[in-house]
Amino acid sequence: MLHLGYMVLASLGLSLVPSALGATLLASHYNGQLYSLSLTTSGTTGKLAITSQATGCGTTPGWLQLYPESKTLYCFDESWGGSGYIAQYTVGSDGKLAMTAQAKTTGNSVHGLLYGGSDGKGFVATVEYSPSTLTTYKLPLSSSSKPLSLEKFTLTQKGPNSRQDVAHPHEANLDPTGKYIVTPDLGADIVRIFKIDASSGKLSACTPGKASAGDGPRHVVWWKSPAGVQRAYTVNELGNSVSAWDVAYPSDASGCLALTRAQTISTYAPGKKGGSTTKAAEIRVVDNFLYASNRADQTFGSNQDSIAIYTIDSTTGAIAWKEAANSYSYYPRTFQFSKDGTLVAIGGQTSANVAIVARDPATGKLGSLVANLQIGSKGRAGEEDGLSAVVWVE
Repeated sequence: MLHLGYMVLASLGLSLVPSALGATLLASHYNGQLYSLSLTTSGTTGKLAITSQATGCGTTPGWLQLYPESKTLYCFDESWGGSGYIAQYTVGSDGKLAMTAQAKTTGNSVHGLLYGGSDGKGFVATVEYSPSTLTTYKLPLSSSSKPLSLEKFTLTQKGPNSRQDVAHPHEANLDPTGKYIVTPDLGADIVRIFKIDASSGKLSACTPGKASAGDGPRHVVWWKSPAGVQRAYTVNELGNSVSAWDVAYPSDASGCLALTRAQTISTYAPGKKGGSTTKAAEIRVVDNFLYASNRADQTFGSNQDSIAIYTIDSTTGAIAWKEAANSYSYYPRTFQFSKDGTLVAIGGQTSANVAIVARDPATGKLGSLVANLQIGSKGRAGEEDGLSAVVWVE
């Protein structure tokens, strides 16, 4: 719960953070390292520090999936060399990581999560960007783990963007019921949908949602109104846009989840657009606000890219442009909000920094830079190096 003083001052446009906050975050870098971070704040300023490091997630850790209730972290290796790893860690009270399992993969996993089983955590699903595959594994993981299934995606025809020469699945996302895996495919301009058999881990393909040609959907998030209206939102990397999707669940167990695109708007203010090297990256929902990160737009100066902010209509789920905010980073590949919604951690891929930025929960606006730390070496614009992911441990 927010203090009254915070709410009053925030309404006046001041950027504040809760006083005497202590928090732990985890970050990954394409140098092969995972970092545990401590954040301490006092008033409107704070300090980030590296408290420990870990390895075990291959050469290019690309995605971190944290399960806070069990303090378990899964890391997925984006290695482009034909093989990679999934690594499992326990997260100590001080944020220190201890690897408890490691399994070899087919490589180039850009995302992964747990699904199925009796508790929703019986299997692992990963997507591989260039191999154009979705791969599953049965838990527990070990050095002898083998793929449970591997589905290869193909295109009936190439897309209008040069990067759409093959299918490029970019995320394995669970719908809110946990009964479907939803996979935005940047290369195919579709959002793939798979029904889950919880006991066996088997996935059955449903009719995909169709994006506009050249959108290149990358990630998806979910939202539901108090009246029960369900929406999904995708960030479209190639189109520099976000889309709202109507969500329809089947009336019986034999049917499938359906997604129908209802709206697409730019990740830039009306009248503006991205350049030849800009690429939308990540998307998040907090209450009735939607956020998407832009890479390489430098809206706020040299190496200072933007976070696009939208309002979500509380009745219909329609989105409307609100404003752009400074990400205090270059190539913001990753960002995540604190549990109370007062802070956001933004990971700059090329700048290799974690920026902690204040957020006003009432207006959804992002404000001042609270803390900032470079982690590892900086990357090269457009290359797979630098910082890859950041998550709060809450």
